[in-house]
Amino acid sequence: MLNRKEIPSQRKIFVEQEKKKSSFFSSMLTICLLIGAFSAVVSLFLLRGAEGHIPTMAEIASTKPTLASQIYDRNGELVTQLFKENRNWVNLEDISHWMTKAVIAAEDGEFYQHKGVRPLAVVRALIVDFVRSKRKQGGSTITQQVAKNMFLSHEKSITRKVKELIIAARLEKTYTKNQILEMYLNTIYLGHGAYGIDVASRQYFGKAPADLDILEAATIAGLIAAPERFSPYKHPQECLIRSRYVLSRMREMNYITNEDYVKYAGRIPQLAPRRRENSLHMNNAAYFVSHILFKHLLPNFGSDMIYKGGLKIYTTIDKRLQKKAEEIMQRQQYQGALIAIEPATGEIIAMVGGRDFNESKFNRVTQALREPGSAFKPFVYAAAIEKGYRAIDHLIDAPITFKNGWSPKNYEKNKFMGEITMTTAVAKSLNTTAVRMAQITGLNNIIDICRQLGITTDYLPRDLSLALGSASVTPLEMAVAYSVFAANGVRAEPYAIKEIKNNKNQTIEKTGQSLQSVISASTAMQIRSILKQVINRGTGSRASISGHETFGKTGTTNGNSDAWFIGGIPGLVVCVYFGNDNHKSLGAGKTGSNVALPVWKEFVQYAVSINKYDANFPFASSAAVAQAKVCQVTGFLAGQNCRSESILLPMNAIPTSTCPLHGGNKAEAISDKNAPRLLLSSKDKHHVPRDSSLYETNHVKDVKTISDDVPTEQETNHAPEELDYYDMEQSRQDY
Repeated sequence: MLNRKEIPSQRKIFVEQEKKKSSFFSSMLTICLLIGAFSAVVSLFLLRGAEGHIPTMAEIASTKPTLASQIYDRNGELVTQLFKENRNWVNLEDISHWMTKAVIAAEDGEFYQHKGVRPLAVVRALIVDFVRSKRKQGGSTITQQVAKNMFLSHEKSITRKVKELIIAARLEKTYTKNQILEMYLNTIYLGHGAYGIDVASRQYFGKAPADLDILEAATIAGLIAAPERFSPYKHPQECLIRSRYVLSRMREMNYITNEDYVKYAGRIPQLAPRRRENSLHMNNAAYFVSHILFKHLLPNFGSDMIYKGGLKIYTTIDKRLQKKAEEIMQRQQYQGALIAIEPATGEIIAMVGGRDFNESKFNRVTQALREPGSAFKPFVYAAAIEKGYRAIDHLIDAPITFKNGWSPKNYEKNKFMGEITMTTAVAKSLNTTAVRMAQITGLNNIIDICRQLGITTDYLPRDLSLALGSASVTPLEMAVAYSVFAANGVRAEPYAIKEIKNNKNQTIEKTGQSLQSVISASTAMQIRSILKQVINRGTGSRASISGHETFGKTGTTNGNSDAWFIGGIPGLVVCVYFGNDNHKSLGAGKTGSNVALPVWKEFVQYAVSINKYDANFPFASSAAVAQAKVCQVTGFLAGQNCRSESILLPMNAIPTSTCPLHGGNKAEAISDKNAPRLLLSSKDKHHVPRDSSLYETNHVKDVKTISDDVPTEQETNHAPEELDYYDMEQSRQDY
């Protein structure tokens, strides 16, 4: 039995309890005061060190985030973007309401209630960060995260945290809650190079931010905490767990129903295919974009403006044709180039400088100096036509050897056609006739016309090998030169950028056409007429584009090291080149006609399937030329028994008599002042035997080799009056 005195009274117990409570509250108050004092001292200390680096209210109001510059094609389609942070700004009203709710639920449920900072969370973060300096304490509000993303580095320090608090407070005074939320959604990093909601929604789901549904919004919101860890591409299970957490928070905040949660909590949304990007962050038109980037954009605007300024760059390319060109080139066995130009304007429609930009950044369109081979011959004949020679005039196809040992051969060695028209010489791509034509026309005249056509290379040799394409040129130069033939003698400087606008949609640069008449319309149209016969009956016969006039020329160099096809239809000129970078042979039989031409044909055929091009080239009213139906063999007007072709000739130089070889009157042919002429170099005419059996045959028998010195510059500039003309008494039976 207990002693009554040993039992404490109720009052005593109460007093002791009150003392304990008082002691507890006193201790807690002391701790809070100490924490407050500690925080104040630390904050004051940090503020003094950091105050000069904190943006003012005015600076905060004027600061803009870095924005990706966007490159568009000629139809306003987005091609690619240039950025250091891949970001496109989008207004809050253009973002799905599910997205805004998911972000608030995941990151800051009290966003619309607080003033930018949650004091208790800040104190906790400061203490933890101070005690565990290597570990970052979370708990930042959305406003704090905007402060960090837009104005601060991502270093983990108490100093940076204090700056963040001050800037957050200033943000809340400068902007509305909705404006801050818009900033947040446009500045957060969301993984795989995506900054902001616009890039992320398109990257992950292939849709605009306005179209995101509940599950997609929860998935993106879940990425904010750790974009790489929760990546749906790399870690789908982690992504699922995180999106389920976001959905549960949305349910807690009554943003979605329990039924919504049950419906979506166990699912991963359908993802868009992951895009492959190269080191320059260019996943489309890489060769073209790198061309305009290093040739124009960076030199004129600088790195910051291009990669951060949010420029809108409107280019000349057709995204569909560019993509087709890339697809075709990627399938090829060899390295090469494809360049497509609109001849009337100079606009570059497509540019591919190799099979794969990731494999090789070397742009063969603009940087590869290669021998064009027979693709150069039209320039030789253009110079001849400028001097007054015609497509129906004749040349000799026979062996020729110079004393230094050079003896140009045709592709089919030891096969010669004898006396043929200029048109046939081009159509069959004969080498000996091209050398003779260069002798007759003169190297200076050929080089001059090359310069006029847009051949800018320093590598134009001043010897007769030039006639066979021994120059070193780029595919771009060749495309420009052929475009002159398509544009009736007008050279359009190639260009790639039409207009550039700043991030306020103001035009800061605009580019127009630069056109110059460089050769006569008559010459351009006559050469184009000859090059049409390359397609009709020559080495480019497989290049014909149904429903459209087509012209072009093959090119193959010695040892099959380079293969070309260049040509066009009304409104489009395309150059295709293939060759190994080490100049090794493509292989036996790998010529322009069977390597480059099929690629040209596939590309142009696709172009006409998606775009409207005229059927016929425009006829220049200033050109005094007319169509003439002539015999392919003799060049006289075609008779019923002739193999005929339609060719453009000067109006005052069209034959009036019918082909005497196939039934025409020989007397009329003899008296025809516009009869085809036999064009002989000063060396040829001393070696040509003659008799009275003209037109008996068109084949060479007992061919004699013409030997002479390599002609000097003076010897290669003959005037027309030095040439022999057709004479019905002259024979070619033995030549």
